[in-house]
Amino acid sequence: GKLFIQDKKLKVSLKENIAEKLYIEVVSIRGNDQAKAIISGEHTRFVYLAKNDEVTLSSRELNTADEAEKGDLHLSFDKVCEFACTTPLDELRFILESVEVNKAAAAESLKGTYGHGVAQTLSGGLMGNNVYTHMLSYTAAACDARMAGAMIPVMSNSGSGNQGITATLPVSVFAEETGKSEEELIRALTLSHLMTIYIKQSLGRLSGLCGAVVAATGSSCGITYLMGGSREQIGFAIKNMIGNITGMICDGAKPSCALKVSNGVSTATLSAMMAMENKVVTAVEGIAAEEVDKTIENLTKIGRFGMLETDRMILEIMTSK
Repeated sequence: GKLFIQDKKLKVSLKENIAEKLYIEVVSIRGNDQAKAIISGEHTRFVYLAKNDEVTLSSRELNTADEAEKGDLHLSFDKVCEFACTTPLDELRFILESVEVNKAAAAESLKGTYGHGVAQTLSGGLMGNNVYTHMLSYTAAACDARMAGAMIPVMSNSGSGNQGITATLPVSVFAEETGKSEEELIRALTLSHLMTIYIKQSLGRLSGLCGAVVAATGSSCGITYLMGGSREQIGFAIKNMIGNITGMICDGAKPSCALKVSNGVSTATLSAMMAMENKVVTAVEGIAAEEVDKTIENLTKIGRFGMLETDRMILEIMTSK
């Protein structure tokens, strides 16, 4: 692959006039032979395969990110909170695996230097040595390693490793360092992950909106719960998040994602702290609404529809460098 690039045998361009948000078309030519493959709708969903005039697979149909989510369970803020807070603990205990896997990734990352070394910068002393900086550095560390291509497994959320990291580590580090019980940790993690899934479900499979916004909103809910917050205050945390970092763009998976993840965790912590003081972005401010679900809907409308042109422009910039 590197030799192909070096010899200028590869050409990358933006596919125009297609409805799918996720679309990859590869054409390979050697001599008089030509092969073509198309992935559409999902990251591993091949819809077209052909060599010369022989077509071995042709099942392409309109498969947008929104259509891919049609069969999903209809969630709501209240359903997520109720499930996380009342489901028998043994049915939720599996969520602790996310802590084990993602914390191990962070610990391994902190032994070396990966990506931009965001975790090391955060641990450098200027911001102090406290729960807050540990939440930031552990989350950034796992992301540093993953985005640098390290062979370290992480547990994902909604198909994204960085979302899994962001929904897990801020919550688990806060719980551990503030002496919370195992039950509190399990329920907070469930709340964080399921709220992330709820928002992502409405947003769709792909968006120009950074997934750290979504996962950090989930972790803010988990942190608020661990702080002793009520359901109303958990809702406040969501509104504070959406009133703050909505609009952070996704411009591909790369080392600088660790910067966005740490930004999300920082905002999640601030949003939870404000929520615990009953400070909330109100319905007269921007895209926030009276109802939590409506506020989430407004966020996902921006990501799903409002950022279509943004997404196209980002791809145009990236493919023309």
